[in-house]
Amino acid sequence: MPVPSNSFWEQWLTAHRAKPQACVTFSLSPSPSLQDFLPDLDPSLPLDWSAQDYQGLPCLREKVLDRYGYRSACGVDDVLITAGAQEANYLALTQLLGPGDELVIDVPGWQQPLVLAAQIGAVVKPLPRSEAAGWALDIERLEELVTPRTKVIFLCNPNNPTGRVESGETLDRIIAAADHVGAYIVSDEVYRGLEWTGMETPRMATLYERGVSTGSVSKLLGLQGLRTGWMVTRDRLLISKAMALRENTSEIMNVMGEHIADIALRPERFAPAVERSRATGMQRIELLDRFVQGRPELRWHRPAAGLLGLAYLDLPMSADAFAAKLLAPPYNTFVMSGSAYACPQHIRLGAGGVSFQELERGLEQMADLLADFNRPPCFHPAVPWNQPGTGGRWPGPTGLDARCAAMAMHGELPVDRRNGDCCRP
Repeated sequence: MPVPSNSFWEQWLTAHRAKPQACVTFSLSPSPSLQDFLPDLDPSLPLDWSAQDYQGLPCLREKVLDRYGYRSACGVDDVLITAGAQEANYLALTQLLGPGDELVIDVPGWQQPLVLAAQIGAVVKPLPRSEAAGWALDIERLEELVTPRTKVIFLCNPNNPTGRVESGETLDRIIAAADHVGAYIVSDEVYRGLEWTGMETPRMATLYERGVSTGSVSKLLGLQGLRTGWMVTRDRLLISKAMALRENTSEIMNVMGEHIADIALRPERFAPAVERSRATGMQRIELLDRFVQGRPELRWHRPAAGLLGLAYLDLPMSADAFAAKLLAPPYNTFVMSGSAYACPQHIRLGAGGVSFQELERGLEQMADLLADFNRPPCFHPAVPWNQPGTGGRWPGPTGLDARCAAMAMHGELPVDRRNGDCCRP
């Protein structure tokens, strides 16, 4: 079955083509340059693949175990290096799910499994997060959703887009429900390491024999361009099946990506890089939180991890319409609408991927747009200003123009009003 398009992808594509001047929706830590790694790269490194390992560089797999805390329960043969966490999710879900199998997935959450499930013909059973409870999972509902036909429970933890982190106690109940029917749990943990409340994100691969943890060097280290990630699981058969599938897609890892990632995960590099990412990330989350707290049109639960949060938009228009207006001149700023996560009245605020100055500029543009919505509609006669008897002069604010009121309700701000002029019919 062809892969269907989705709102998430279409919004990225639209924004890319629009070439916005600012973005307030990205989630990457600041990225280093290639020059930062040149002193440690061997210029004689062969770029062929004949002597490499299908499972990924053993030294890189060892570092994933050590830097990301899987060593307590997993070994080097439990790690598969992949083209980012996206490929890791793809390999695991495609090999675990078949037509008619049930996928229980947290919503709002990462949308990739929904696309894959539709392609495979699996049955999606959404597990709702409660905004009123800080985007907590409804565990009682999960226990009702899981049946003998459930093959996979998918979690994004820390969560994209809410920034929620599930506790060990919550995960214990999820594991019990999965274990009862022999289901796998795939946990996308790409935002691990960017926790802001002191609660460390549990590692699913270390907690459950059918647990799968996926991750990458993208979010914490800002190395998205390397396309280097991993799948960690104690199920060696699943590792083998994933490798068999990859033989027919990307086949192998890219040599440069693996070697640069291996350098980035060396202890003397990894620790200061994490410290920088956490320091800059906290500063940016503080900026977003101050912005939201200062705007009556927005409210959110401050993210506990990552550089994303989902904010409710308290305006008489959809988030799609708001995001489209913000992307257009004169604002030229990209924010993702929550429709990408089936939350049509929310926007995805992100503190990463751009300079601090660009983030500030984007928030200023958003503040300008929100301020325009809060200006009262123009008052003037609901008759043409140049009708006979007016002498061609504006007769004054004697009534509410129904057209202006309707435009304001739908977010269609008259352009002239941005210049302080009254809009005219």
